[in-house]
Amino acid sequence: MELSDLVALRKDLHAHPELRFEEFRTSDIVADVLTSLGYRPSRGLAKTGVVASLPGKQAGPSIILRADMDALPIEERGNHAHISRHSGRMHACGHDGHTAMLLGAAAALAADPPDCGTVHFVFQPGEEGGAGAKVMLDEGLLEHFPAGRVFGMHNWPGLPIGSMATRTGAIMAGGWRFLIDIKGKGSHAAQPHLGRDALTVGAAFVQEAQLLVSRRSNPLTAAVLSICTFHAGTTDNILPETATLRGTIRSLDVQELESLKEGMTRLATGLALAHDVTIKVQFHQPYPVTVNTADETALALTAMSQVVGAQGMVVPDMTPSMASEDFGFLLEKRPGALVMLGNGTSAPLHAPDYDFDDKIIPHGIAYWVALAHTCLRNNQDI
Repeated sequence: MELSDLVALRKDLHAHPELRFEEFRTSDIVADVLTSLGYRPSRGLAKTGVVASLPGKQAGPSIILRADMDALPIEERGNHAHISRHSGRMHACGHDGHTAMLLGAAAALAADPPDCGTVHFVFQPGEEGGAGAKVMLDEGLLEHFPAGRVFGMHNWPGLPIGSMATRTGAIMAGGWRFLIDIKGKGSHAAQPHLGRDALTVGAAFVQEAQLLVSRRSNPLTAAVLSICTFHAGTTDNILPETATLRGTIRSLDVQELESLKEGMTRLATGLALAHDVTIKVQFHQPYPVTVNTADETALALTAMSQVVGAQGMVVPDMTPSMASEDFGFLLEKRPGALVMLGNGTSAPLHAPDYDFDDKIIPHGIAYWVALAHTCLRNNQDI
């Protein structure tokens, strides 16, 4: 495929974003491109997943190269020609670029296969809160496409274009989403003593929950507790009977996540007793800590050093991120590594003015190709 074709494809995907497990148009495009390259794509894992396999010149081990496909429920702000055509949906994390780069790698490797073994190209749905990697695993990804090692790549704003970064060990945080339902008793705003104001109790929860990190967590252990939505009330003269809070906890340490969950449950119990209301705390959508294994990180660094030019740099021990990545589910099953590809000075990930920089597409493709050849060359110790 020509670079111009991949840029056009990326912009088309950006203009037509699809949310988790709704990537029907995207998966159709991916499957069509793979078919045109001579692959026989397999479809249906996690509803919209697509997998294609490339055997090497001789028998040998297998690896997975993975890209994610889904967009986010964000209203895009921007004036470029390929802005989202669907209100409330946008590619704010660069999964359109990830998809384009892995398709480019599939094309390049089809023309120059590795010495031995097999490359499985995995186009995954539902990364954004849907744990699509886990769904694919639960539905038999590794049984249908056996692989000894797994590799992922994410674009990274703030890292210069042409540069790449990774690290051995925890590279992205594990996390849980939470839902807090508070039920009190509604009353007239001028007669608060006749009710149990759920909004005030919710405000107390927001404030007190921050102490779980600032005063209960070890300062040397990275942890985040963020309450992201607060819904209560219908008008300005009625104290609300109910309040709903949503948010997330993140940490690079599994035990710290459990401590935060326990602390939030204790806090809810105490506030409910103190204010004579009921509070229900539910945790859902767990993502594991994303942990790179040492040997596979070394392979990734070898490939990175082959493709990073004079204007770029390889960062072998980047600072971990408190964001989460469901690639961690794959790394729980097989050794592997997630790496970051510099996306320059673009807006942050998940921002309404973010856009993937098409100048990095060749860098991503070159990395995938170099990695496949590094992992699957003759006499490679797999």
